[in-house]
Amino acid sequence: SRARGGGSDDVVELDFDNMEDPAGADSMEPEEKTIETMRKFSNQYARVTDTYFCSDLSVAAVVVTGLAHHKETLGAPLCPCRHYEDKEREAKNGYWNCPCVPMRERHECHCMLFLEKDNVFASEVQHLELEDILKLKNT
Repeated sequence: SRARGGGSDDVVELDFDNMEDPAGADSMEPEEKTIETMRKFSNQYARVTDTYFCSDLSVAAVVVTGLAHHKETLGAPLCPCRHYEDKEREAKNGYWNCPCVPMRERHECHCMLFLEKDNVFASEVQHLELEDILKLKNT
């Protein structure tokens, strides 16, 4: 699964098949119930902050799945679109846990999960269905 980051020239690729598993879990894919939890959070947060998902909904699907993976393996929804030297320390620190401090303070989402209306990549979508995430996360 691949997603483009929200930074100026950043390209972020999430490849669950080839990622290291910091917790030693048997599977890199998060459980459906955890994806559903992060889906509900994302839908609610988009509505409350009046932000929108990326027009390429596979970006949202990959990010929500990445958040679910980190929720399971680290105990917190650490931003899946950044590189960390020590994921466990970063998750405990909380700065990059979704919604991260830049998102809460300035509505800047590096992952392009939550976009302002005027962002050229923003859709008109503030609600994702679980079936859509499961279908799109591997596209």
